[in-house]
Amino acid sequence: MIIDCHGHYTTAPGELQKYRDVQIAGLEDASLAAPSARPNISDDQIRASLENAQLKLQRERGTDLTIFSPRASAMAHHIGNETTSLNWSRVCNDLIHRVVGLYPDNFVGVCQLPQSPGVAPVNSAAELVRCVEELGFIGCNLNPDPSGGHWNSPPLTDRHWYPLYEKMVELDVPAMVHVSSSCNPNFHATGAHYINADTTAFMQFLTSDLFKDFPTLRFIIPHGGGAVPFHWGRYRGLAQDLKRPPLEELLLKNVFLDTCVYHLPGIECMAKVIPVENILFASEMLGAVKGVDPETGHNFDDTKRYIDKLDLSAADKAKIFEGNARRVYPRLDKRLRRKA
Repeated sequence: MIIDCHGHYTTAPGELQKYRDVQIAGLEDASLAAPSARPNISDDQIRASLENAQLKLQRERGTDLTIFSPRASAMAHHIGNETTSLNWSRVCNDLIHRVVGLYPDNFVGVCQLPQSPGVAPVNSAAELVRCVEELGFIGCNLNPDPSGGHWNSPPLTDRHWYPLYEKMVELDVPAMVHVSSSCNPNFHATGAHYINADTTAFMQFLTSDLFKDFPTLRFIIPHGGGAVPFHWGRYRGLAQDLKRPPLEELLLKNVFLDTCVYHLPGIECMAKVIPVENILFASEMLGAVKGVDPETGHNFDDTKRYIDKLDLSAADKAKIFEGNARRVYPRLDKRLRRKA
């Protein structure tokens, strides 16, 4: 089985964005009508949004199951207040649940958390519990910067986050560390803000004892871990200079990287310096980079072909394609075992 651990509903029907537009307009002008409890989207619209998009690419590229979540750039936790974020998150998560209900063999859900600047992360726990226990989701996306590019929240290793981590551990679900849109003009969202967040999260973990406090807590850092694989020697050296344990002992039982790097040399670098047990296959297809690479003639986000070309054993490729995802997402493993 080929499990893509990083998919977003980037092709959601337009009614979802219309709902959001009305919600945002209502923040500026209270006289405007508030949006209804949920956008009016039919099952046929959901099917049409996927059949010629994610499902088509799954078939063409030979992948089986996508771990699917709301569009990351649309989370926009900096907009409105805590109530705004909660309502928007519930609408987005409910839509993912409908996708999974229509295509249970192709998708499994991961939730958007209703984070908001200045609001305690534990306030997101109720939506996490709802999504896991009622909707059958297997994890969440955690935004380390709800401010949208201004980075005014405590580091992910601060006790500010601990009550949410306690709930993640209780539910036995991981989080993908994933920022949203950037409202800071210094940081292009997908080209700078995302990669900065990935790298920043790794360094925060390196300088902390978070995993002594939470030995079973698990994070996936997307987009290849940002700068991490390319600068692996730097991070090993920093850990040594800071009198930290070796990275294998300090982080690699809890932190995993995905393969959304979009070129073969980047994947080769990952496979050489990161233990294969810490690499999860992912494409984020129809996400940040949707075009065709003129050097190869293939889509940049067709990442399976990069793994296929790696000089690895069949057993190691199987770990990247399936085994590691089943370890990191135990609720997914249980689901697949039940199906088998």
